[in-house]
Order: sequence, then C-alpha cells, then structure tokens
Amino acid sequence: MALVLCSLLLASCSARINGVVREGGSAELTIQAALEPQMTSLIRRLKAMMGGSGSNLILDGPSISRSMAASPGMSSVSLNNTGPAALEGKIVIIRLEDFLATVKEKRFITYWEGRTNGRPGGRILISLDRETVPEVIGLLSAEAVDYLSALMAPVVLGEDEAMSKPEYLSLVSSLYGAGIAEEIRNARIFAFIDFPGPITTFNVNGASTKPEGTRAEFAVSLLDLLVLENPMSWEISWQR
Repeated sequence: MALVLCSLLLASCSARINGVVREGGSAELTIQAALEPQMTSLIRRLKAMMGGSGSNLILDGPSISRSMAASPGMSSVSLNNTGPAALEGKIVIIRLEDFLATVKEKRFITYWEGRTNGRPGGRILISLDRETVPEVIGLLSAEAVDYLSALMAPVVLGEDEAMSKPEYLSLVSSLYGAGIAEEIRNARIFAFIDFPGPITTFNVNGASTKPEGTRAEFAVSLLDLLVLENPMSWEISWQR
C-alpha cells in the first residue's frame, strides 16, 4: 500500500492510510494526505515551467482518481481536494492480486488464501524494486513521473548505479535548497491495515515484527521509497 501513496503524493508529504483486507482478496483504503509547504511551492513552480493548466491544484484529486480508476484491479476511486495540496478519499480494490499490475504482468503484490496447519488463512507479500516501481507510477500519472524526474528521484531515473540516501539528499539540497531536502528526509507515510483474522507472521524487509491482533501498522520513510537503495518488502500471514 505504501507505493500508492508515494505515487499519489509525488514527494515530501504527511499521509495516513486506514485500510481493510477482506476474504477473497478485495480491499478498501481511506487516505488523508498533504504536501509540506516548501514542496508545495516547488511543485507549483515546476508545474508552471512544464506548462501546466491554470488550475491551482498541486495534488489534483479528481484527476488522480480518473487515472487510478482505469488501472487494473480497481473497483472505484474517489479522491477529493481539501486544499490545493491536500486530498482525502477512498480507494476500493476488487482484487489485490491484480492491483496496479503492469502491462508486463509483473505484480508487486502476491495474495494467497488456503489452509495452513488445518486452519483457513491467507498471506500477502508486497515487494517493491526499481523495475516495478517506475511502471506502476506511470500507470497512475504521467505528471507524477515528470515531477519525480525533476526531483531527480532515483526510483524514476533508474540509473544503473544505485544512489545512497545521503547522496540523494545532497543532490536535492544543491538543486532546490536544504529546506526541500529536510522535508523529504522527515516525510513519513503511516498505514493501519486490518486483516480477516489474527496475524501470525509480520515481516518487514525480511525482519520479523511481533504481530498483535488483526491489525498491521506501518511507518514508511518516503526517502526510502524515492531512493530504493535496496528492494523493500512486507509479508503478512493470518489465520481464522
């Protein structure tokens, strides 16, 4: 779910996702998000330089909704602006396995339901890497790709040699100022996802986290997503 926010919000945001995964592999997400002040100003300038429309919207909720609704695995998308650089709304996913699957059919979400140890349950694996992320962002919004390219985000530029997070922040600081770099450094995406049964396994980037009840809580650094020095993964299993 983290990638959705990265793609939607372009960079340097405060965001919260509340979601539920249902039996059969459908899901519903409620999103609240806003860009930070200096990033809002920068994106406004970039939009003017790129010949953007006269709209004062920096995050265009209805436009993003239309792009997402036409993507694989979607049931409905309704994102509305609460300000020029803030939005909230709901995303209904009809089938997680197909969610934003690229034309090359390389999915970044794997979903399974069956029986383990004699009990019904399920498993979801989310894997992000430099091959899948640019294609998924492109599905959501061509404008997002333009903005992220202007921000020199390694995840979009796809250089052969990986850039470290300090190197990226230094580059952003030299291009746009230390304030923008600091907003990116501090940006976090928070997600709270409920599953159909008690969680039995919760692994983040291969490291086990103690599961509690049916809810998984995430705090993802936007800097990690923009640079993707290493692939990122989340694995959650549950039983009923």
